[in-house]
Amino acid sequence: GISPLAGIDKPFIRHWLSWMEQRGPAGLVPMPELVVITKQQPTAELRPSDEEGRQQTDEGDLMPYEVLEAIERPAIGDKKMPAEVLELLEAQFSDYKKGELISWIERFYTLWSRNQWKRERYAPSFHVDGRSLDPKTWCRFPILSGGYELELQVLRKQALKF
Repeated sequence: GISPLAGIDKPFIRHWLSWMEQRGPAGLVPMPELVVITKQQPTAELRPSDEEGRQQTDEGDLMPYEVLEAIERPAIGDKKMPAEVLELLEAQFSDYKKGELISWIERFYTLWSRNQWKRERYAPSFHVDGRSLDPKTWCRFPILSGGYELELQVLRKQALKF
């Protein structure tokens, strides 16, 4: 198999679909029908709706996409430690509480380490930028990395100072 969209992140896809819906490429008309897709919240749809009919969403389970992107770039692309990522996020997201940022950083590093086995099984994919998470061709972390536990301890100690 091949995964043609694996190298493209969801925020980019959402932005592109909105552009196609509202403007469309040169020489073509906008495609308002795409509103059926663009109004939906992204989801892996791994579990059924709850008793109240609410469905799983990526942002509800993880964190806001803007925060996820802000963590991913320095953590994975620049190989920054969790405490370094916190410093960057504090300057960028002053409207969030520090504890919330720390929680999201911990969640990111923990899930990143825990889900390495999934990345090992990715279908080959196209890469349109330099930030691919495909471990076979770009960013490889050992599955038994220790889950960033030592780095997260440093982050927690730093948080206690405040």
